[in-house]
Amino acid sequence: MKSILTRRTIRKYANRDISDELLERLLTQAARTQTMGNLQLYSVVVTRSEEMKQKLAPAHFNQPMVSEAPIILTICADFNRTSFWAKCRKAEPGYNNFLSYINAATDALLYTQTLCNLMDEEGLGYCYLGTTIYQPQQIIDILKLPKLVMPVATLTIGWPAEEPPLSDRLPLESFVHQETYKDYLATDIDTYYNYKENLEENRNFVNINHKETLAQVFTDIRYTRKDNEAMSKGLLGALVYQDFLPHTILQGFYVGTDYTE
Repeated sequence: MKSILTRRTIRKYANRDISDELLERLLTQAARTQTMGNLQLYSVVVTRSEEMKQKLAPAHFNQPMVSEAPIILTICADFNRTSFWAKCRKAEPGYNNFLSYINAATDALLYTQTLCNLMDEEGLGYCYLGTTIYQPQQIIDILKLPKLVMPVATLTIGWPAEEPPLSDRLPLESFVHQETYKDYLATDIDTYYNYKENLEENRNFVNINHKETLAQVFTDIRYTRKDNEAMSKGLLGALVYQDFLPHTILQGFYVGTDYTE
């Protein structure tokens, strides 16, 4: 069994198929993960065709592994199925709200992580794409997601054609708090981030981006306030479009944009 301690993100894949039988077994086993109220508030869209991969690629900033991986999995928060079940059984669902989205998104992400662990055990490689929530409306349109279904995670999967180095992690004491949350002192930050900041690749990262610190690379280049605010508006718009939020939430965010049907 492969240890979680050697888990790597794989972006390059061998020219080797993943059988339907293997994929279905892993998807079935992953369904044993925790789920709110035993409702399984998630759905998975499997993409194998080159045509669909090419359509999805721009939504993930055209990262090469989206087009090159044998399979793309889009995991969605899904209250559509549960709501339709309720209507078919003389029950009135009330799940077109933000709490329901959070519950379904949590279910979907728990399912995603369990699936990742199972794929590790099989020797499959995968890359988790955080870009799924950056431009969700594109994915909604491409995959024809109905109301009350939101994409929350994407995995590119295949048999590994690389063995990249392990990425660094912060020490346990940096994120575990006993009894109550203990806020950080500047000296704590110096201690916890010393190893990360002094890795050769990270020092080089700072230099090639002409910055003074590693933190500046993240705040000024990789995850800027401007980009975060713009993508937050897009995410809110998609949640409104999918009926998880009321249209009034967008007042003050959009001018001249109509998210009504």
